[in-house]
Amino acid sequence: MNGVLNVYKEQGFTSHDVVAKLRGILKTKKIGHTGTLDPDAVGVLPVCIGKATKLCDLITDWGKTYEAVMLLGTVTDTLDTSGKIVAQSEVNVSEVDILKACNEFVGAYEQIPPMYSALKHNGQKLYELARKGIEIERKPRIVYINSLRVNDINLSDRQKTVTITVDCSKGTYIRSLCDDIGKKLGCGACMMKLTRTRVGEFRLDDTLTLNQISALVLKGELEDRVVGIDEIFKEYPEITFDEEYDKYLHNGNKVAWQQIPDDFVDYNGSRYRVYDHMNHFIGIYEFRDEILFPVKIFYEDNSKGV
Repeated sequence: MNGVLNVYKEQGFTSHDVVAKLRGILKTKKIGHTGTLDPDAVGVLPVCIGKATKLCDLITDWGKTYEAVMLLGTVTDTLDTSGKIVAQSEVNVSEVDILKACNEFVGAYEQIPPMYSALKHNGQKLYELARKGIEIERKPRIVYINSLRVNDINLSDRQKTVTITVDCSKGTYIRSLCDDIGKKLGCGACMMKLTRTRVGEFRLDDTLTLNQISALVLKGELEDRVVGIDEIFKEYPEITFDEEYDKYLHNGNKVAWQQIPDDFVDYNGSRYRVYDHMNHFIGIYEFRDEILFPVKIFYEDNSKGV
């Protein structure tokens, strides 16, 4: 089995837990996830299987969408409600104040990653240091908030909350965003709930729980829900080569202009899906200076025991 499964990561599981359980369900070791979700978070977790594990780094770069609930007036060491409360304040803000503050984060902004994260310092994960009471200075990173929509504002209950939908770039920590919004409002805030609703083209409505995956395996129907590797790149134009060029493609070689089919339309810097004469997907190539250069090769010659 080679492709991507759109898994629903349930609360209480780490992303690594999901991969470990899938290895048992699918009876294969070659599995990788495409972006860590906190144990308390839920939602979309694309998981790559077989040759598709080569996709992990590419999918990690894709944009993501989250729905988050912020708790106003409370600041914690982990920046979410699972952590230790370090400050509490009265919430004396209006809906207009909240809308204005949230709007100020749309676009590029410098975000400091949280100490409770899987980022590493001298080979050690930050959250491991944080649990020992060690805090490391972290440099701010530029992240991009493509859109930030306020869905609900609740200022009437004891717990004052704001629900937002955030479309953002890779590397964005929603916990840090909630903390930064709280600072902007002057009352502090932390993340109360997080659901990842989209990773690239993978969406929440199409996810499968681990139990659903187990059931589909028993029925022999899981492959129908696995997204093929070349489908991930369906927006790239397709090029199919004649048999005489198979040996070049199968070895992952670059392809010169003279070898490219006549119907090829060249756009310098563009990427293409490349297939051999038997319509086997070879990989992604990029056209530069009248040459197709391999970007990522997925073909494996099984006759050689690969």
